[in-house]
Amino acid sequence: MITALYPGTFDPVHYGHLDLIIRGAALFDKLIVAVYDHKIPTKSILFSVDERVAMIQEALQGSNAENILVSSFSGLAVDFARKMNATVFVRGLRVFSDFELEFRLALANKRLAPEIETVSLITQGDHSFLSGTTVREIASLGGDVSSMVPPNVAAALYNQFNSNDKDSFSRPVPLRD
Repeated sequence: MITALYPGTFDPVHYGHLDLIIRGAALFDKLIVAVYDHKIPTKSILFSVDERVAMIQEALQGSNAENILVSSFSGLAVDFARKMNATVFVRGLRVFSDFELEFRLALANKRLAPEIETVSLITQGDHSFLSGTTVREIASLGGDVSSMVPPNVAAALYNQFNSNDKDSFSRPVPLRD
């Protein structure tokens, strides 16, 4: 049985992520969507880890992929992969500029965990422009993101950016992913 781990921030999950999740689940016996919990913030995030996990789970309802587990983690992805008995990382490549980052990440992970392979899936063409940053920025400016994210995520974005609740979990929208 081959277990794969698809780690990421997923802030928020968008159709590009979901496409990779479904395709990864078709390739491996089990796919774990590992949502990174920024206990030590390395970048600004909009949604809490629990909100991100719930959004992914709701977005996957009806996908018929019963071999998908959504879980949060913190620390090194290689440590979580070992804990979950995953032997493969699933990563996505959107545009050529992603290759350098993903290449370096794969080499670093291979140095830390030689037993774990990295499989990179090329995005579908109509998702190649999507990133969490793009989605957050469009939503923050009142733009329509309904073609980029599932309805539950669009609603969460709308609520987040139109909330008057000063105690809501929100941070500045970062300029880059």
